Amino acid sequence: MFVVVGVTGGIAAYKTVQLVRTLVTNGHEVHVVPTEDALRFVGTATWEAVSRNPVTTSVHDDVAQVRHVALGTSADLVIIAPATANTLAKMAAGLADSLLGVTLLATTAPVVVAPAMHTAMWEHAATQANIATLRARGVHVVGPADGPLTGGDSGPGRMVEPDQIADAALRIVDATAPDATERQAPATADLAGLSVAVSTGGTREPIDPVRYLGNRSSGRQGTALALAAAARGAEVTLVAAHVDDGVLAEASTHPRVRIVRVSTATELGDEMTRAAARADVVAMVAAVADYRVAEVSHTKLRKEDGVPRLELTGNPDILAGLVAARRPGQTIVGFAAETAATEAELIERGRRKAARKGADLLVVNLVDWDQGFESAENAVLVLDAAGEIVAEASGTKRAVATTVLDAVIALRTAEI
Repeated sequence: MFVVVGVTGGIAAYKTVQLVRTLVTNGHEVHVVPTEDALRFVGTATWEAVSRNPVTTSVHDDVAQVRHVALGTSADLVIIAPATANTLAKMAAGLADSLLGVTLLATTAPVVVAPAMHTAMWEHAATQANIATLRARGVHVVGPADGPLTGGDSGPGRMVEPDQIADAALRIVDATAPDATERQAPATADLAGLSVAVSTGGTREPIDPVRYLGNRSSGRQGTALALAAAARGAEVTLVAAHVDDGVLAEASTHPRVRIVRVSTATELGDEMTRAAARADVVAMVAAVADYRVAEVSHTKLRKEDGVPRLELTGNPDILAGLVAARRPGQTIVGFAAETAATEAELIERGRRKAARKGADLLVVNLVDWDQGFESAENAVLVLDAAGEIVAEASGTKRAVATTVLDAVIALRTAEI
């Protein structure tokens, strides 16, 4: 697919590098069209390196090929990320004072904007009027998320994460394509009428009112799985433990996704048990703390009182509990994040865990300081109850989610 990615002058432009990389990695031809201000944040060389195509900001380059029109007319999809308040205003007014502006006027492809600006600018009446105008013209708006902003403020205005933008944009293309109904029917039918319960994020076990035991899970993989299941027709309960609002931005507005917020392993276990009681498919994706502090201090532990000694006690094994209480016909999927020196060691650890947990499928992935957690991509092996590899996937977390759900459907179909 021919994708034009417009980049405008906001600090969130650095995130768009990952968006472009994700699109290119998934086989799309990507042409980046930055504004002059955007190049103050990320330079031309970077955009050309990640897109593998030449980059210009001028309508006067490659005039013989009428590049300023050809980009728009060739595009199957246009994404503007970040979309600043200034850019949204220009789009609403139909201004064409840059290569990006001309491209937008020349295209008939779906246009997706990912706003990014200070909360005050986002909430200003002019910006909201411009957004309303663009939506009325068919422009798709993804975000913004509510969270920390540049400068220390917090609130709505943060650009959603690159993998979420890519997922949302590609789904919009599928939904608006002329043959969308035919192409989407198999994908949306296979989970229709089913209830799916998914956990995501990382639990936090309090030490005192200030500190906690936790982990680095972002919640992206579980959220991607929930959205993929909803896209295939399922009604989804997403139990989220400490997931950033930006990660949940799309799920929070999806009509078939219900989000339940939790904090500790005990809370997550209670909510998943409740959701699993009526679910056809249960996926334990969350990174659950194995231990908690035996006695939580109700006042802050202070340095002046000396180094505290923390006694830990084990948390219940939520996945094992769900397996023990499973209903006939229910499919349970576990996730296991492991460190391993080799793939053989990773598989062996996965097989031991699969035998111990008793889930129908176990999704095993390698984690490291810069892999697995807090990343837009993932690589997994899917094991069945006998420890045999039935699927593997790598790429965006949405692509991994699709592979996992394919394995779930294959298993359920085989059991009929």
